[in-house]
Amino acid sequence: METNDRRPRIDGERPTAEEMLERWRREAREPSGRGRLRVYLGAAPGVGKTYAMLQEGHRLRQEGRDVVIGFVETYGRAETEAQIGDLEVIPRRRLQYRGVTLEEMDTDAVLRRRPAVALVDELAHTNAPGSPRQKRYQDIEVLRDAGIDVITTLNVQHLESLNDLVESVTGVKVRETVPDRLLDEASVELVDLPAPLLRERLAAGKIYPREQVQRALEHFFRESNLTALRELALRRTAEGVEAALEAYMRGERAPGPWPTVERVLVAIDHRPHGEALIRAGWRTARGLHADLIVAMVIPAPLPSLPEAQRRALMRRLELAEDLGAETMTIVDRDVAAGIMQAVRAHAATDLVIGRPQRRRRLGIRHDAVLKRLLRDLQDVHIHIMVPPHTAHAT
Repeated sequence: METNDRRPRIDGERPTAEEMLERWRREAREPSGRGRLRVYLGAAPGVGKTYAMLQEGHRLRQEGRDVVIGFVETYGRAETEAQIGDLEVIPRRRLQYRGVTLEEMDTDAVLRRRPAVALVDELAHTNAPGSPRQKRYQDIEVLRDAGIDVITTLNVQHLESLNDLVESVTGVKVRETVPDRLLDEASVELVDLPAPLLRERLAAGKIYPREQVQRALEHFFRESNLTALRELALRRTAEGVEAALEAYMRGERAPGPWPTVERVLVAIDHRPHGEALIRAGWRTARGLHADLIVAMVIPAPLPSLPEAQRRALMRRLELAEDLGAETMTIVDRDVAAGIMQAVRAHAATDLVIGRPQRRRRLGIRHDAVLKRLLRDLQDVHIHIMVPPHTAHAT
């Protein structure tokens, strides 16, 4: 093992974890010339993500890379605005909406300029009505498809898989989310600031205007909230590092046991909280380095569902696909038997289901289904998820 005295490595000696990760990052390339993605991840606004992104832009330009700013949002913070310096800024696209002029990234202009690297702030941003694409991450995907590397920023509460967990912790329903697969594809760097220091920055007026400070301190920026969000950001970054190391070790054919053997199956139906179940299943699968399967359970004969319920079911399947899950539909008069057949067919080691209810809906008696699953799937870990309490959305 190499030490601080820079002792020469003995031939054949195994590299350190830090060296393996750095080598994996150097060697990683997107297929077919697709641009790479780097994300500066933080626990909350004000930790310094945009500042770090701009610093990296200057560093890359000094190395000879062609760097432009596709979009940066400074929120009037003087130190962030100063960091733009002489970096080239692509003019924004202006749109009229209800008598107001809104500005968004001009993706077409960035494509015409065709830099090597584009700095694009706020990955989770929702574009103004009338934009070619609804979400900024979709614009970033277009740039990457053109072979442009993109550096961007994100707060951890905007990750789709953590949406219900963040709401239960903070009491805030986050409306803008991004699929977790984007971070799975990216090089993620944590921009960390302990909660007391972040609150000091907020109190000094360095994050929001003075008139918004007190409300922010008493609500979203409570120290307990910031501590929980920081823990989520630290954990998510650590998972990415572990996945990178595992990918490296698999590529090197290093011994043992790298192949994934666990599989998590989430069974959802017409009841509310299906999206929370899917996210809980994703977190379970992530922790186990397992594959995720989401099964929509429908009793036979097929019920006649109102249009709103059908759309809700489709949204749940779309969420599952966004989170990288394999999706399937179970139609069976015997719901418990259908779930068990799916578990066996996919060799699932874990089953995630919602808390049973005694009332019959669509002919399903959920407590009876659970009793059979517990009796007949004794070799499977069954996770019974209690739906989160509804929090006030802001």
